[in-house]
Amino acid sequence: MVKQTIQIFARVKPTEKAPAVYSVDNEEQSGGRLEFVVPRDLADGFINNKRESYRFRFQKVFDQVTKQEEIFETIAKPVADNVLAGYNGTVFAYGQTGSGKTFTITGGAERYSDRGIIPRTLSYLYQHFSQDSNMVYTTHISYLEIYNEVGYDLLDPRHEASKLEDLPKVAIMEDPDQNIHLKNLSLQPSANEEEALNLLFLGDTNRMIAETPMNQASTRSHCIFTIHLCSREPGSATLRRSKLHLVDLAGSERVGKTGVGGQILTEAKYINLSLHYLEQVITALSEKNRSHIPYRNSMMTSVLRDSLGGNCMTTMIATVSVDKRNVDESISTCRFAQRVALIKNEALLNEELDPALMIARLKKEIQLLKEELAMVTGEQRHDELTPEEIQGLEEQVKVFLDDPDPDRTLDLGPDMRKIHLCFSLLKAKVWEKPCVQNGTDNTSHLTSSDKQDSQTHGELLKLKDMLTQRDNEISILVSMLKKEKKKVQEANAQLANFSNGDTSHSSSTSTLGEKRLKAEISEDFPLAQHLMNRQRGPELSMGRQEAFEVFRQDHEDRLTIDDNKTILKQRFAEAKALGEQVNQARNRVNELKKQLEMRRMQMAAQGVMGVQQNSESDPVEERLRNQIEEEKKSYKSTFGRLKGLKTEIEHLQHLLHKSKIKLQKDFQDWWTQEATKLQKDQRPESVEVKQSLNSTTRHSSSPDHAISTRERKLRDLPAPSARDLRALSSTALSPSSIPLTGDQQTDADIMAFIKARQSLLTKTGTS
Repeated sequence: MVKQTIQIFARVKPTEKAPAVYSVDNEEQSGGRLEFVVPRDLADGFINNKRESYRFRFQKVFDQVTKQEEIFETIAKPVADNVLAGYNGTVFAYGQTGSGKTFTITGGAERYSDRGIIPRTLSYLYQHFSQDSNMVYTTHISYLEIYNEVGYDLLDPRHEASKLEDLPKVAIMEDPDQNIHLKNLSLQPSANEEEALNLLFLGDTNRMIAETPMNQASTRSHCIFTIHLCSREPGSATLRRSKLHLVDLAGSERVGKTGVGGQILTEAKYINLSLHYLEQVITALSEKNRSHIPYRNSMMTSVLRDSLGGNCMTTMIATVSVDKRNVDESISTCRFAQRVALIKNEALLNEELDPALMIARLKKEIQLLKEELAMVTGEQRHDELTPEEIQGLEEQVKVFLDDPDPDRTLDLGPDMRKIHLCFSLLKAKVWEKPCVQNGTDNTSHLTSSDKQDSQTHGELLKLKDMLTQRDNEISILVSMLKKEKKKVQEANAQLANFSNGDTSHSSSTSTLGEKRLKAEISEDFPLAQHLMNRQRGPELSMGRQEAFEVFRQDHEDRLTIDDNKTILKQRFAEAKALGEQVNQARNRVNELKKQLEMRRMQMAAQGVMGVQQNSESDPVEERLRNQIEEEKKSYKSTFGRLKGLKTEIEHLQHLLHKSKIKLQKDFQDWWTQEATKLQKDQRPESVEVKQSLNSTTRHSSSPDHAISTRERKLRDLPAPSARDLRALSSTALSPSSIPLTGDQQTDADIMAFIKARQSLLTKTGTS
């Protein structure tokens, strides 16, 4: 419990007219002081006992130049902190019409800096919610307007009101404990600051505002904006419920001075009457011997019963106008504030157990007591279990068996029917395991030999598929060599045309190109033979890898991929440099902080030793602080650039990954298409193979030398196992199954390789 008086503050409205004589003094230890000086009027005669000076004390007095942010930090922020701690809070503004109550509570609409206490409090609360991860907060908002002693809900979502009378009327109800409940007042949930501000704007559009001689936009009603806050720690059953009332009272006014009439006059009567009842309540609370407090005289005092002398921490803002014609009303407002300051409130921490958890706990306790009573009295049920109950018990037993926790229990209660059923289910589970084990033991011996046979057959099929694939790779490489030879011939022809008949140079170039192609094919085929005897892996073979490199050079996305790689490498270098700058800036800030701490320790040591110090600030400390601020700005700027660069790098990596996937897919499609095409063309090319064989025997100068070269290279390769060669002997290549290039020397080399391979398979198979 916290006992404290109502905190009072005063705010002077800025004025353009000639102000009265007043003074503000906030230098006193007891708080601020506001003084009005009213000169005596000589028309009243020589005997004039009127006071000339009126002094009033407040916690603090805010003069005309005070900003809205200072008002919030001094007045509303401490109340909001108490609400977050679990106490009720109220902030209300009181003063004559046109003195700045609505501007202080709600704010102005012209500039962002003119925001009032309500929007700033909402921003502060939701900012605290996002930073405090130890509590779970739930927020609801209500907005009540009291117009001519009738309450209206400004936030009711079920009504589209074109005028105030269309809104639902709010009625006051009181329980036996004298707690006030408002019927038909809706509580709107708000999950974030944006939703809360939308509710505030919705309520403000429905408020009653009229033009009076004292104020062009005078609020003609009392408005109470309430924030209901519920907080709890995760996993805890204790709740903290608190509420914050932000009250904008209608302004008091002298009807004789304003000269209003009609509807505005009626409104002024109700406003003055409700404020009169509020003053009666304040007066009764300030007197110690009063046993009855007239809260029920008006709706406003009934709603604010907790805020006035109850369970609440209340703060009042007295808004005064210092125009000469409004001095009397301002003095009256200050007198009212002095009476309010005498009221003591007793604020309690609003903690309670969560009703839902409490109900669940009580229900479980009742069930346990019933089960214990049935066990003691021996009452048993003899009717059969329903299918739903049996299914539930089966699921419960399954969960019990699957849970590895040894302390897990099976909660069945005193019902013997459920106990017997669960024991039978457990018995069935135990008998199932031996049966399954015996069945597996009997069949394991029968299927072992079948498994070995199937594995051998599977390996044979795998090797055959591997051999077929390697033959296809050789065929594709041959077709690629044809294309390369054609390109060389075209290039030689163009060079011959440019050189104007230089045939010797052209022929030498062609001869060199052909020799280079022959050398490549002579080196590729022994390597392809070695890969055919190797087990198939996830990586590309050498022939397939070379084909992929050629395909990649001619692909349309090659330039894009290379450009992205270059840009990505540059961005990585820039990011590395920025990262080093960020680390350097952080290290410099830490070093400057150490120097600042050392300087402060030196200054403190000098003070202890009695060395006189200048009253002004230390220039060394100021310089270190400025350097720290500059380094922090540099750190934030560099970190922002690094963050943006990181996003760009991730985007480039994503694009590069997509391009690589597309390139691999296109190559796979092209490879499959070429293999299919070559298989279709094998039969028509058989005649060409035979002709190539005849021409090779006639024109080849040293076939024996080519065969011996291939045999030497084959001897250098790892020898395959006899088992693999026997499996491959049935699928030996025939000369007609290999497409040739058309070049005599190249085709002779290919056929020599085939013969050497066939002889090697024959020798190994016979041995």
